[in-house]
Amino acid sequence: MNRSFILGHVLAGALLIAAPSLAHAAKRTHSTAQKGGDPVILTHQPGSGLDAEARKLNTDDLAAAARHHETPLILIGSAPLSPDGKNIALFVQVQSASLCGSAGCSTDVYLKRGNSWSKILDSVSGPISLLPTTHGGMRDILVDSSDRWIWKNGTYVDTLTATDLPGFKTSIKRHQAEMRKKGQAVPQ
Repeated sequence: MNRSFILGHVLAGALLIAAPSLAHAAKRTHSTAQKGGDPVILTHQPGSGLDAEARKLNTDDLAAAARHHETPLILIGSAPLSPDGKNIALFVQVQSASLCGSAGCSTDVYLKRGNSWSKILDSVSGPISLLPTTHGGMRDILVDSSDRWIWKNGTYVDTLTATDLPGFKTSIKRHQAEMRKKGQAVPQ
């Protein structure tokens, strides 16, 4: 058999394997659009002002990747969170083998407050869309087509209810207290 014949069959097989996941992704994008969400598009923008900001905000993740001898890909996007367009968010996803897990790579969301950025949504995984609905003057965020986050007390909070496991709420309260000491936004 000639090489191009074999290569053609290997590529065709790869497309057959990828087709179901591509169809699923297209279906999710379509269903999000039907719900009225505006997808947040993350792109690689090396050398841009937003890329520089994203690198500053994620120095710990970049250092962790460097310790693993990795050069992560930084994807960024921006979108207005308030209906009047005044509150622009920075969406940042740092991709590397050591930083991404079984749920994929996580995205952090930052909001410019004065001269600095505040993290308002931490480590969500999946496609992100901004919904037309609002809470507290900010658009609701939909993650992975089913996880809705709403603006409350200066940050985004999840609308999914967690199972009450023994010690779970105590663990969350301890973590929130530590985050407050570090000056990071914590849902109330």
